[in-house]
Amino acid sequence: MRTWNISEDAPGRLVPYGRRSYYKPEPLPPSRELELSEEFYELLSGATFWLGRLSGISEMVDFPPMLYASLVRKEAVESAEIEGADVDVNDLYRYETLKLDDEADPDTRKDIDEVRNYETAVRQGVEAIDADDGITIDLLESLHETLLSGVRNETDVIGDFRRTPVHLGSFVPPAPPSVEGDVEALVSYIRSGGAYHDVIDTALVHYQFETIHPFGDGNGRLGRILITLQLYETGLLSAPNLYLSEYFNRNKETYVERMREVSRNGAWEEWLTFFVKGVLRQAREAYDRSLELRDLQREYEERYGNSSRADARLARRLFRNPYVVASEIAALLDVTKPTAYRAINTLEDEGILEEVTGKERNKEYRATEIFEILERPPSTY
Repeated sequence: MRTWNISEDAPGRLVPYGRRSYYKPEPLPPSRELELSEEFYELLSGATFWLGRLSGISEMVDFPPMLYASLVRKEAVESAEIEGADVDVNDLYRYETLKLDDEADPDTRKDIDEVRNYETAVRQGVEAIDADDGITIDLLESLHETLLSGVRNETDVIGDFRRTPVHLGSFVPPAPPSVEGDVEALVSYIRSGGAYHDVIDTALVHYQFETIHPFGDGNGRLGRILITLQLYETGLLSAPNLYLSEYFNRNKETYVERMREVSRNGAWEEWLTFFVKGVLRQAREAYDRSLELRDLQREYEERYGNSSRADARLARRLFRNPYVVASEIAALLDVTKPTAYRAINTLEDEGILEEVTGKERNKEYRATEIFEILERPPSTY
């Protein structure tokens, strides 16, 4: 059995517990002074700048609820994939549009429900902050219950701290008797306003939360939601549309190793650099995507806004309903079925709609250009 080794610079200690020792992190802030370089502060300045740009466009653009939810959904999908879920974005919209929950393949449905739960938990957290409740232990437990309700998980305890030890390879997070006190100290640090720049504090808190590993399952998902909620609570985000999980997902080994190196050797600076670089890149990604969606929305308004034709009205509705079903479009537009199908054919010819089932009947369509923007790989790295 491998032993977890730490150096004298580690911000924690090993505590004997049964046959193995668990790692107990020191409370935040770090006990030593952080050695942050000029290059780091340039990175931090860039991250803050792009968060400001993202918040600015979020306040300026009045996206319909469905499209706004799509930006939040991108974070939920990426976070679920980090945990091993195999999520087809088309399936998400399809089952939502057609209300096919009871007909879904069980594994597909669990993946979809995991993403939906994440979206619900993000909204729940934002509502709590808007109500001036802030980040509390009760909120964390409530969010955990939301995340794990009705989906596969590896714990019998949902919505409460774990009652049994867990092993992450050779790393053993704090034992159950230590968890509650560790989380109380962490929440107190958050509610005190922290000791550093808000982005730095968010990185410190994420490391601490994942190291404490307070729940039997779902710690990764909840920890990533906590990032969004901290940035939202501090005002660095005006909406929860920073999908940092995309960066973590594409740098998964580095993501885990940077946090482990903090625990082993007190390598705070490397972790903070990795984290802040991710915030900068993803804030810019989210800004660029939001800007493209806004420009596309304006293009459709200019192109179709003055027409009462069925195809024009359908095109304008795509920002509210980017996934549509042929059988319901006639009712949606209050036109005959032949008129509805002519509208669909026109928008297909113009590259606005694409059919996604390949079936002869009961066809389903998605808004080509909207989904191209939402699904495009990162372009800033």
